[in-house]
Amino acid sequence: MDFYNQPRFICQITGHSGLTFFDALKSELAGAQEVDQAFPEPLKGPILRRIQCRIVPRIDNLVDMVYNDFKDDYYPGETVTVIRKKDGERVTGVVRDKIRVNRRGLPDGSHVPPYSRYVITYSVDDRDEETAVDSDQIFRDKKIFTKSILRSFIKKTVTREAWTGAPWLVRPDISARYHIDNRVPPHLRRDNKQQERKQSQAQKKASQATNGTHETNGAGNLQNFGPARLPELKPAPKSHKAIKTHHGQSPHGSQDMHSTNGMFLDEYNPLHPLPIGERPYATPVQVQYDMPVQAAMQSQPEPPPPPPPPKYPIEDLQLEPRDDYVRPALKFLCSDPPEGVVDSGAQNDKILMKSIGPLLETWDTLNVYCEVYKLDSFTFDDFVQALEVTKEDVPCQLFTEIHCALLKQIVSSEEDGGKLLIDLPALDEDSSEDEEEESAAPTPEPEPKPTGRATRSSLAKLEAERIKAEAAAAEKTPEPEIKHRAPEALANFNWVDQLKKRKFQDGSWELIVVGLLHQLSKKPRHTEACEELLGHLVPADIEPSQETVRQRYSNLDLNLRVSILQILCLLTVETKAFRAYQDECAETMTSYRKEKIDWQRQRKQTIEELKTLQDQRKILLPENMPPSPPAEEPEPKKTNGDAKMANTDDSAEERSEEVGDSEEDVHQRRFTRRGGNRAAERQRKREEEERKKEAELAAKMPKQSKQFVKLLKEIQKKEAHIKKCEEEIATIDNDLREADCARTRTLGKDRFWNRYYWFERNGMPYAGLPTSSTSDAGYANACIWVQGPDDMEREGYIDMAPEFQDEYKAKFKMTVPQRKKMEEGRTSVFNAHQWGYYAEPAQVDSLLNWLDPRGVNELKLRKEILNYKDKIVTHMERRLQCIGSADAEEEKEQPKDKEEPKRMSTRTKTQATPEPTSFRCLNWTNNTAWEELGHLHSEPPPPPKPKGRKGGKKGRN
Repeated sequence: MDFYNQPRFICQITGHSGLTFFDALKSELAGAQEVDQAFPEPLKGPILRRIQCRIVPRIDNLVDMVYNDFKDDYYPGETVTVIRKKDGERVTGVVRDKIRVNRRGLPDGSHVPPYSRYVITYSVDDRDEETAVDSDQIFRDKKIFTKSILRSFIKKTVTREAWTGAPWLVRPDISARYHIDNRVPPHLRRDNKQQERKQSQAQKKASQATNGTHETNGAGNLQNFGPARLPELKPAPKSHKAIKTHHGQSPHGSQDMHSTNGMFLDEYNPLHPLPIGERPYATPVQVQYDMPVQAAMQSQPEPPPPPPPPKYPIEDLQLEPRDDYVRPALKFLCSDPPEGVVDSGAQNDKILMKSIGPLLETWDTLNVYCEVYKLDSFTFDDFVQALEVTKEDVPCQLFTEIHCALLKQIVSSEEDGGKLLIDLPALDEDSSEDEEEESAAPTPEPEPKPTGRATRSSLAKLEAERIKAEAAAAEKTPEPEIKHRAPEALANFNWVDQLKKRKFQDGSWELIVVGLLHQLSKKPRHTEACEELLGHLVPADIEPSQETVRQRYSNLDLNLRVSILQILCLLTVETKAFRAYQDECAETMTSYRKEKIDWQRQRKQTIEELKTLQDQRKILLPENMPPSPPAEEPEPKKTNGDAKMANTDDSAEERSEEVGDSEEDVHQRRFTRRGGNRAAERQRKREEEERKKEAELAAKMPKQSKQFVKLLKEIQKKEAHIKKCEEEIATIDNDLREADCARTRTLGKDRFWNRYYWFERNGMPYAGLPTSSTSDAGYANACIWVQGPDDMEREGYIDMAPEFQDEYKAKFKMTVPQRKKMEEGRTSVFNAHQWGYYAEPAQVDSLLNWLDPRGVNELKLRKEILNYKDKIVTHMERRLQCIGSADAEEEKEQPKDKEEPKRMSTRTKTQATPEPTSFRCLNWTNNTAWEELGHLHSEPPPPPKPKGRKGGKKGRN
């Protein structure tokens, strides 16, 4: 008995180990009963017939094979859920009949795959109905047919012997119940397997011995030819040629040599060898390859096997084209959508397509690194609106704070040394001064001495030649064209000193931007862009001054403003503050990952402990099970009594109504109050009786053992700890996402190599900073942006060489550009400088339906969108609500503005209408700067507190 009480037994149903023999037996009996009750009865027979005599090495592989074969196959008598075609309602029914249609060939050479149709019987309103459905309209309950239940059922009903290659066999009692043939085929028996294995080993040894000892250098090495095991041969028919002998060989010897299975060689004519008896001489070496050559001549080449079915996922463009579903239409924010786009849905006529990429890049950088800039987060719509509406008469704090925060990252303050934090080319001031001095005092050229006697005519001739030479030199060196007057504007303005002192008022920061662009234009990479911007800020036809620069900047085109902000962002990214912030985020992510691993380890350990406690609970549950409640018979009497009381109430109410017709309203109110009091009294008595019955039942219930109660408390603690671990892991995952600021991560690419971005995916909170002044919007960008393929991908996959396009057309009957036009519809992006977007929740579902998970790119893209779908849809809905409310406010304000001149025409002539209040971007304030600095970036810092005040007081005392 000690052996049976040792914890070394395993339950074959649940797989639990470390049990005694009796515990394992109880667990197997209980598990077998549960599996037998839970598993669908109509599936047992077909599954067992499929498993019978299968040779699968592992039970996991067997479970996967059976599950994949039966997950979409249904059998008569099985309870399923059906989607009705007429109204799409889901009803529960029973499979009455199954019709299997085999594979059919079509005239064009293609094939229709096999499919099944089912006749389902279900009841609606107490009447039975039938319907015929396909396999895509029918499904089981997910809890009934799972891999875990299937594994337990297989362990209970199937067995296998303990030798390599043994087949799976249904237990005899189970096979008799379902009429399954339990005889094992001869080729699957153990003795035949052993014989085959021995024969294969003997043949290997014989071939190795033959190859090791046989040489074909001559007949002198024949004595080394050892005996080999040869297959049994039938006697050859007698012939007069076979009786002849050569060199003293007997007929039997020549017959044996001719019958040898490919051991000798004929060196005369290997394609048409002579019989051995008709050769001039025959040695064992010469007959080696007689039979292989003859077999090769007689055998015919077999047709190549059909190609194997593709193993998905594969290359996206290698999937067959789909003309049944078109990608949802893109929207374009710009005024110049791609060529061929119909109904672009442009929402801003001031933005060009070339500015969309820099606009998104700038917004993303400012929001991801808002802690470095000390800026509040802001929505993309507010950012675009601020760039659009900011003018001299409509000041916007968001617009000004962004510029001042970016400029502060270029030069440190006076308290920190006032150093330039980026590398800029030096201005050639010394060389320009030298050139001015040289031009101011030119060296006199010596006059040419006349060779002969100087006369008036000769001197006039020399003077004319000199004037002509100067005119020709002036024509050869034209004066350079002046594009801007930045040097004149910066003549008495040192932008580095002004930026160091943080003087941004009265147009100072605009002139600082001019100085920065002028110095940056000395870099060849930025020359063209900076010269264009300076030509608009300080044009050559306007006298430059600080006030004119401020006015020009307030009226600057939106696309030029985007270019300036992009240049400033690219300069600030090179600073040490950015690199330090990125390093800090990387270290933070490392600590988060370690913490996540610790929580995952705790969760795994707690789950194992909970599983052990659940097993103990199953063992103790029968002893602590509450008794089934007795059937209550007096309920009909009670209901009858209630019905009688209800009838009396109705009659009383009718009488009260009749009396009310003839009496006053006071009597009606009195009767109503009395009726309500009686109903409340009956309800109170009924509740008291129910509480008494519950108390009696609780008193009759057996008290649970202390061990069982303690076990339940431990289970609750473990479950609570698992829930806490999962919450901590989810929190750490979100922290990791927000700290991942090194690069903007894409959602993925589609079949045409378009990139999909959701900028909230990493580096920022989903809805921006919760302390932001515009956090009530509840979103940050809330759009899925689609960027076209870059040049390398476009040339390699879409605009391919003509020979590759012809090959693709021969396979799919269209080229890749034609397929792109067909599957993307009327809106497409063709290069990396073109951007479109999705902003509506319905478009997300349409996009998911368009993506094909059989392709490599779209499988990853679809997975990413599904991971963030809930967040994407929620923020899209919030954005639509926010934009809709803003539009409604504007519509309400517009009629007032139009009606006011009619009512108060004399007063409104001198007063401007309050248009700026309708812009949402004007509600933004930089709370982060107020909290950390005590003032806005555009305001001067407060004066420092005087030092030594306390000491001075002491001295005066």
